[in-house]
Amino acid sequence: MKVARFSVGGDVSFGILDEESDELVVLAGDPMFAGYKTTGQRVPLASVKLLAPVIPRSKVVCVGLNFASHSDDLGQEAPQDHPLIFLKPNTSVIGPGEPIRIPPVEGRIVHEGELAVVIGRIAKQVPAERADEVIFGYTIGNDVSARDQMLADGQWARAKGYDTFCPLGPVIETELDPSGLDIRTYVDGEPRRSGNTSDMIFSVPDVIAFASDVWTLLPGDVILMGTPSGPGGFEHGQTVDITIDGIGTLSNPALNRD
Repeated sequence: MKVARFSVGGDVSFGILDEESDELVVLAGDPMFAGYKTTGQRVPLASVKLLAPVIPRSKVVCVGLNFASHSDDLGQEAPQDHPLIFLKPNTSVIGPGEPIRIPPVEGRIVHEGELAVVIGRIAKQVPAERADEVIFGYTIGNDVSARDQMLADGQWARAKGYDTFCPLGPVIETELDPSGLDIRTYVDGEPRRSGNTSDMIFSVPDVIAFASDVWTLLPGDVILMGTPSGPGGFEHGQTVDITIDGIGTLSNPALNRD
Protein backbone atom coordinates (compact mmCIF):
# COMPACT_ATOMS: atom_id res chain seq x y z
CA MET A 1 0.00 0.00 0.00
CA LYS A 2 1.35 3.39 -1.00
CA VAL A 3 0.53 6.21 1.42
CA ALA A 4 0.87 9.82 0.29
CA ARG A 5 0.78 13.12 2.16
CA PHE A 6 -0.52 15.88 -0.06
CA SER A 7 -2.11 19.29 -0.25
CA VAL A 8 -4.99 20.68 -2.27
CA GLY A 9 -5.69 24.38 -1.94
CA GLY A 10 -3.47 24.60 1.11
CA ASP A 11 -5.23 21.81 3.04
CA VAL A 12 -2.96 18.90 3.99
CA SER A 13 -4.36 15.35 3.84
CA PHE A 14 -3.22 11.74 3.63
CA GLY A 15 -4.32 9.26 1.02
CA ILE A 16 -3.80 5.76 -0.36
CA LEU A 17 -2.64 5.66 -3.97
CA ASP A 18 -4.86 3.66 -6.32
CA GLU A 19 -2.30 2.97 -9.03
CA GLU A 20 -4.88 1.69 -11.52
CA SER A 21 -6.83 4.94 -11.57
CA ASP A 22 -4.00 7.31 -10.56
CA GLU A 23 -6.24 8.60 -7.79
CA LEU A 24 -5.74 9.10 -4.07
CA VAL A 25 -8.27 7.59 -1.69
CA VAL A 26 -8.47 10.29 0.97
CA LEU A 27 -7.96 9.18 4.58
CA ALA A 28 -9.61 10.69 7.62
CA GLY A 29 -6.28 11.31 9.34
CA ASP A 30 -2.62 10.37 9.56
CA PRO A 31 -2.68 6.57 9.14
CA MET A 32 0.30 6.15 11.44
CA PHE A 33 -1.89 7.26 14.33
CA ALA A 34 -5.50 7.14 13.06
CA GLY A 35 -5.52 4.00 10.92
CA TYR A 36 -6.92 3.70 7.41
CA LYS A 37 -10.45 5.04 7.77
CA THR A 38 -11.40 6.81 4.55
CA THR A 39 -13.53 9.89 3.95
CA GLY A 40 -15.18 8.46 0.84
CA GLN A 41 -13.43 11.05 -1.34
CA ARG A 42 -11.06 10.45 -4.21
CA VAL A 43 -8.81 13.03 -5.84
CA PRO A 44 -6.77 12.70 -9.04
CA LEU A 45 -3.07 12.39 -8.32
CA ALA A 46 -2.37 14.96 -11.02
CA SER A 47 -4.41 17.58 -9.14
CA VAL A 48 -2.50 17.50 -5.84
CA LYS A 49 0.87 18.65 -4.58
CA LEU A 50 2.77 15.76 -3.03
CA LEU A 51 4.49 16.67 0.22
CA ALA A 52 7.19 14.89 2.21
CA PRO A 53 5.26 11.74 3.19
CA VAL A 54 6.39 12.13 6.79
CA ILE A 55 7.92 14.88 8.90
CA PRO A 56 10.13 13.09 11.44
CA ARG A 57 8.88 13.62 14.97
CA SER A 58 12.38 14.21 16.30
CA LYS A 59 15.19 13.13 13.98
CA VAL A 60 16.53 11.55 10.82
CA VAL A 61 19.01 8.79 11.59
CA CYS A 62 21.56 8.19 8.85
CA VAL A 63 23.91 5.27 8.25
CA GLY A 64 27.29 6.21 6.83
CA LEU A 65 29.45 4.01 4.62
CA ASN A 66 26.90 1.18 4.54
CA PHE A 67 27.97 0.13 1.04
CA ALA A 68 31.58 -1.00 0.75
CA SER A 69 31.78 0.53 -2.73
CA HIS A 70 30.83 3.96 -1.34
CA SER A 71 33.54 3.64 1.31
CA ASP A 72 36.01 3.10 -1.53
CA ASP A 73 34.75 6.30 -3.19
CA LEU A 74 35.58 8.27 -0.05
CA GLY A 75 38.85 6.48 0.64
CA GLN A 76 37.60 5.39 4.06
CA GLU A 77 37.38 1.93 5.54
CA ALA A 78 33.85 0.58 5.84
CA PRO A 79 32.77 -0.19 9.41
CA GLN A 80 32.41 -3.88 10.14
CA ASP A 81 31.57 -4.21 13.84
CA HIS A 82 28.59 -1.87 13.98
CA PRO A 83 26.85 0.76 11.82
CA LEU A 84 28.26 4.28 11.61
CA ILE A 85 25.26 6.43 12.54
CA PHE A 86 24.69 10.17 12.68
CA LEU A 87 21.75 12.59 12.69
CA LYS A 88 20.17 15.09 10.33
CA PRO A 89 17.70 17.58 11.81
CA ASN A 90 14.04 17.28 10.85
CA THR A 91 14.29 20.87 9.55
CA SER A 92 16.33 19.50 6.63
CA VAL A 93 13.31 17.57 5.27
CA ILE A 94 11.56 18.65 2.06
CA GLY A 95 9.15 16.86 -0.25
CA PRO A 96 9.06 15.83 -3.91
CA GLY A 97 9.56 18.66 -6.36
CA GLU A 98 10.78 21.09 -3.73
CA PRO A 99 14.15 22.69 -4.50
CA ILE A 100 17.35 21.67 -2.79
CA ARG A 101 18.82 25.05 -1.82
CA ILE A 102 22.59 25.09 -2.32
CA PRO A 103 24.27 27.23 0.36
CA PRO A 104 27.12 29.61 -0.55
CA VAL A 105 29.95 27.27 0.45
CA GLU A 106 33.03 26.13 -1.41
CA GLY A 107 33.30 22.65 -2.82
CA ARG A 108 30.96 19.95 -4.04
CA ILE A 109 27.33 19.41 -3.16
CA VAL A 110 26.52 15.72 -3.63
CA HIS A 111 23.42 13.57 -3.73
CA GLU A 112 23.11 10.28 -1.86
CA GLY A 113 20.04 8.32 -2.92
CA GLU A 114 19.00 5.95 -0.13
CA LEU A 115 16.29 3.62 1.10
CA ALA A 116 14.47 5.35 3.97
CA VAL A 117 12.81 3.41 6.78
CA VAL A 118 9.83 5.12 8.46
CA ILE A 119 9.38 4.18 12.12
CA GLY A 120 5.75 3.60 13.13
CA ARG A 121 5.88 3.18 16.91
CA ILE A 122 8.08 4.00 19.87
CA ALA A 123 11.20 1.86 19.53
CA LYS A 124 13.73 1.43 22.33
CA GLN A 125 16.28 -1.39 22.46
CA VAL A 126 14.47 -3.35 19.78
CA PRO A 127 16.12 -6.69 18.93
CA ALA A 128 16.80 -7.24 15.24
CA GLU A 129 14.36 -10.14 15.04
CA ARG A 130 11.51 -7.82 16.11
CA ALA A 131 12.44 -4.85 13.91
CA ASP A 132 9.46 -5.38 11.60
CA GLU A 133 7.15 -4.58 14.53
CA VAL A 134 8.28 -0.95 14.62
CA ILE A 135 8.41 -0.24 10.86
CA PHE A 136 5.53 1.70 9.30
CA GLY A 137 6.96 1.54 5.78
CA TYR A 138 9.64 2.65 3.35
CA THR A 139 10.25 5.70 1.21
CA ILE A 140 13.15 7.30 -0.68
CA GLY A 141 15.62 9.71 0.86
CA ASN A 142 18.38 11.94 -0.49
CA ASP A 143 21.14 12.53 2.05
CA VAL A 144 22.42 15.71 0.41
CA SER A 145 25.93 16.58 1.61
CA ALA A 146 28.41 19.42 1.29
CA ARG A 147 31.27 17.00 0.75
CA ASP A 148 34.21 19.35 1.24
CA GLN A 149 32.74 20.65 4.49
CA MET A 150 32.58 17.08 5.77
CA LEU A 151 36.29 16.71 5.23
CA ALA A 152 37.17 20.17 6.56
CA ASP A 153 35.07 19.90 9.74
CA GLY A 154 36.09 16.35 10.60
CA GLN A 155 32.44 15.60 11.47
CA TRP A 156 29.28 15.66 9.40
CA ALA A 157 26.60 17.64 11.24
CA ARG A 158 27.01 20.94 9.40
CA ALA A 159 27.74 19.44 5.98
CA LYS A 160 24.63 17.26 6.02
CA GLY A 161 22.30 19.34 8.15
CA TYR A 162 21.44 22.37 6.01
CA ASP A 163 17.79 23.18 5.42
CA THR A 164 16.50 21.23 2.35
CA PHE A 165 19.32 18.64 2.58
CA CYS A 166 16.92 15.74 3.20
CA PRO A 167 14.34 15.29 0.43
CA LEU A 168 11.88 12.46 1.17
CA GLY A 169 9.16 10.85 -0.95
CA PRO A 170 7.18 10.47 -3.06
CA VAL A 171 5.13 7.99 -0.97
CA ILE A 172 5.52 5.49 1.86
CA GLU A 173 5.20 1.88 0.75
CA THR A 174 3.91 -0.12 3.72
CA GLU A 175 4.36 -3.57 2.19
CA LEU A 176 7.90 -4.02 0.91
CA ASP A 177 10.77 -6.46 1.29
CA PRO A 178 13.84 -4.18 1.63
CA SER A 179 16.44 -6.89 1.07
CA GLY A 180 16.93 -6.75 -2.72
CA LEU A 181 15.91 -3.36 -4.11
CA ASP A 182 17.69 -1.52 -6.91
CA ILE A 183 18.58 2.10 -6.09
CA ARG A 184 19.34 4.32 -9.09
CA THR A 185 20.20 8.03 -9.11
CA TYR A 186 20.22 10.36 -12.11
CA VAL A 187 21.18 14.00 -12.58
CA ASP A 188 19.39 15.63 -15.51
CA GLY A 189 18.70 12.11 -16.78
CA GLU A 190 22.36 11.03 -16.65
CA PRO A 191 22.94 7.82 -14.64
CA ARG A 192 25.05 8.44 -11.54
CA ARG A 193 24.87 6.16 -8.51
CA SER A 194 23.53 2.62 -8.80
CA GLY A 195 23.34 -0.30 -6.41
CA ASN A 196 21.14 -2.82 -4.64
CA THR A 197 20.14 -3.04 -0.99
CA SER A 198 21.48 -6.60 -0.96
CA ASP A 199 24.94 -4.98 -0.96
CA MET A 200 24.37 -3.12 2.31
CA ILE A 201 26.83 -4.08 5.02
CA PHE A 202 24.19 -3.73 7.74
CA SER A 203 20.57 -4.70 7.10
CA VAL A 204 17.47 -2.78 8.13
CA PRO A 205 16.95 -4.98 11.24
CA ASP A 206 20.62 -4.60 12.18
CA VAL A 207 20.41 -0.82 12.00
CA ILE A 208 17.12 -0.56 13.90
CA ALA A 209 18.54 -2.72 16.68
CA PHE A 210 21.72 -0.64 16.90
CA ALA A 211 20.10 2.80 16.57
CA SER A 212 17.29 2.05 19.02
CA ASP A 213 19.90 1.08 21.61
CA VAL A 214 21.40 4.58 21.28
CA TRP A 215 18.28 6.72 20.81
CA THR A 216 14.62 6.08 21.44
CA LEU A 217 13.04 6.15 17.99
CA LEU A 218 9.67 7.89 17.80
CA PRO A 219 6.79 7.35 15.36
CA GLY A 220 7.62 9.28 12.21
CA ASP A 221 11.37 9.17 12.71
CA VAL A 222 13.25 8.14 9.58
CA ILE A 223 16.37 6.04 9.04
CA LEU A 224 18.40 6.56 5.85
CA MET A 225 20.23 3.32 5.05
CA GLY A 226 23.25 4.55 3.07
CA THR A 227 24.09 5.16 -0.57
CA PRO A 228 25.73 3.04 -3.28
CA SER A 229 28.83 4.25 -5.09
CA GLY A 230 29.08 6.56 -8.07
CA PRO A 231 29.73 10.22 -8.92
CA GLY A 232 27.49 12.38 -6.79
CA GLY A 233 27.97 16.05 -7.62
CA PHE A 234 25.20 18.36 -8.82
CA GLU A 235 24.81 22.09 -9.35
CA HIS A 236 22.30 24.93 -9.57
CA GLY A 237 19.71 24.29 -12.25
CA GLN A 238 20.08 20.52 -12.31
CA THR A 239 17.50 17.96 -11.19
CA VAL A 240 18.22 14.88 -9.08
CA ASP A 241 16.00 11.81 -9.61
CA ILE A 242 16.23 8.78 -7.33
CA THR A 243 14.32 5.59 -8.13
CA ILE A 244 13.85 2.58 -5.86
CA ASP A 245 11.99 -0.56 -6.88
CA GLY A 246 8.50 -0.77 -5.45
CA ILE A 247 8.40 2.82 -4.20
CA GLY A 248 8.78 5.15 -7.19
CA THR A 249 10.93 8.16 -8.04
CA LEU A 250 11.88 11.12 -5.86
CA SER A 251 12.69 14.17 -7.96
CA ASN A 252 14.09 17.51 -6.76
CA PRO A 253 15.57 20.49 -8.63
CA ALA A 254 18.61 22.28 -7.23
CA LEU A 255 18.78 26.05 -6.88
CA ASN A 256 21.33 28.35 -5.32
CA ARG A 257 20.12 29.73 -2.02
CA ASP A 258 19.03 33.37 -2.14
